Amino acid sequence: MPIEAPETQTVTSWKVACDGGEGALGHPRVWLSIPQDTGFVECGYCDKRYVIDRAHTHAHDDH
Repeated sequence: MPIEAPETQTVTSWKVACDGGEGALGHPRVWLSIPQDTGFVECGYCDKRYVIDRAHTHAHDDH
């Protein structure tokens, strides 16, 4: 049985929150910052990858 690749989500914010989705099967919410040099970050809990959509990013994302 093949191992499924972690989910990848394209986002327009340099900071994202991940709670693993899945309701009770998720994990504690963590805030992740996407490094500008790589353009992506992976969640340490669930390995979900967040990829920045550089063409549609928010100019000032200080939240």
